Amino acid sequence: MPDTVVAVYESHADAEQAVAKLSEASFDIKQVSIIGKDYHTQEKVVGYYTTGDRMKSWGGLGAFWGGIWGLLFGAGVFLVPGIGPVLIGGPFLAALVGALESAAVVGGLSAVAAGLVSQGIPKQSAIKYESELKADKFVLVVHGTPEEAERAETILAATSPISLEKHETAGTQEAA
Repeated sequence: MPDTVVAVYESHADAEQAVAKLSEASFDIKQVSIIGKDYHTQEKVVGYYTTGDRMKSWGGLGAFWGGIWGLLFGAGVFLVPGIGPVLIGGPFLAALVGALESAAVVGGLSAVAAGLVSQGIPKQSAIKYESELKADKFVLVVHGTPEEAERAETILAATSPISLEKHETAGTQEAA
């Protein structure tokens, strides 16, 4: 299981800047996931769909999510009880679907928290990140070797996240 770096951002613009910084530093964006609520209500239809490898969207945060999805690997929209509509891009999508399909959603964890735990993030940290999502924050998850995680942590620290934590494969954890 790879090391994981998790950064929490106040707004979609902050999260978008972080993804852009990783991309500019030639970090493999296929190792990056972003999780956030689409909490804006509209009087018109809001939708997301994929045609091939490019996400299309309209309404709400369409321009934001469309831009982010152009970089990330995989995309999905889920209605998570207690959180609401959640948009997920990147490899975390497979972890969430895996948690749902394997009935790993147990012990009072939501599908989002169970997906994070399945990726080696400690349960208490996963619950904290879920709380951040409920508070309309954006969670950025980066996976990689210890060296890649260290590099991602350095890049993300320069983007002023609300919180930044590295979860190592051995189960130890560092906070920045």
